[in-house]
This record gives sequence, C-alpha cells and structure tokens, in this order.
Amino acid sequence: MQSALRRFIGDTLYETFEHLVMLVLTILIVLMIAFATWHLALETIGLILAGKLDPTDPEIYPDLFAIFFTILIGLEFKRSFLLVSSTQTNVVRIRSLILIGMLATLRKFILLDLREIQVGETAAVAGAILALGVVYWLVRDNDQPPATTSALWRGAAEERADKAP
Repeated sequence: MQSALRRFIGDTLYETFEHLVMLVLTILIVLMIAFATWHLALETIGLILAGKLDPTDPEIYPDLFAIFFTILIGLEFKRSFLLVSSTQTNVVRIRSLILIGMLATLRKFILLDLREIQVGETAAVAGAILALGVVYWLVRDNDQPPATTSALWRGAAEERADKAP
C-alpha cells in the first residue's frame, strides 16, 4: 500500500500533479467508453427490434461504425494513459499518440460519404494515414534496437575482443 501511494505521489509536485491529471482523465475516458458502449448497444438493439438492421443497407453502418471507432479510440487513450503512468517513457507516448491519430483518421476515411466526396479530400485523408503509418514505423523500435542490429554490434565487439593483444 505504501509503495503504491509513493508511486502515485511522485518525487516532485509536478509528478504528483501529472499523476492526478492522468487519474482524472482515465476516469473520464472510462465513463465516456461506458456511455458510448451503452449507446452502441441501445442503437443496435433498437435497429434489430425495429427490423431496420439490414446488412445490405449501407446507410445504417456509418452511424454504428462512428460509435464503434469512438469506443476504440477511447480504449486506446485509456491504454496509453495506463502505459504512461506505469512506464514513464516518452516513446510510449509518441507511439500511442500516433496510433490514436491513425485510428481517428481511419475513422474519418471509413465514414466518408462516397457520393459527396471530392478527390482531393480522399487523397488528403489517405496521405494523412500514410504519413502517420510511416512515422509509427519509424518510432516502433525506438526504445530497443532491432535484433539484427544488436547481433551485428555483438559480432563486431567479439571480433575486436578476439583481435585485441
């Protein structure tokens, strides 16, 4: 109990403030996720009971997918808050933010109305997804070197050790 309290309080006043803000944000996001999940369940049940949930009707899915992606984005936010509070590394924050940006942009892309969309808007959303994907790929292993790189370093170090007098 004492160690958990010490971890929550932090070493400085700012760390304590940051932990408190993370706690409040986590609670708010959990409430938002619960409300959105409840709303999605009510919408789906309402469509089923009204006989309007037709798998071939594309008009129904954008609203349901919007709620679904909102829940996924909220879950990723909550996960990133829990990860940040447990690891305290900036790399996790960057990867989580990029992943959340990719989810939000993908949500926009899926919910586009193809009858009213301009080519430029489609290209802009696709470019944003591609750019976020490239940035995510660039920072994916930033916190630990790839296995091939570390193996090369070990091999080079062993060669130098063998050649040493």
